[in-house]
Amino acid sequence: MRTRWPWITALVSAALFANPLGIDVIHSAFFSGEALSRGIWAPIALAGFAICTLLMLLEAVMRAMIWRRSVRSPTV
Repeated sequence: MRTRWPWITALVSAALFANPLGIDVIHSAFFSGEALSRGIWAPIALAGFAICTLLMLLEAVMRAMIWRRSVRSPTV
């Protein structure tokens, strides 16, 4: 069964942020006690989140287009 959910990008994003390096970047960006560390890592982490979100939206749009095309096409 085909789905429009962007599961490939969601799994890659989860793997990207759930590994030890990703957890360290998130901690340094939002939970660090040092302002310099937060100032350096916060834009990097937010850019990573934004890129992953845009890729998920792109995958969802592409899956929706493929799904609509397959629904419209007659079966041979």
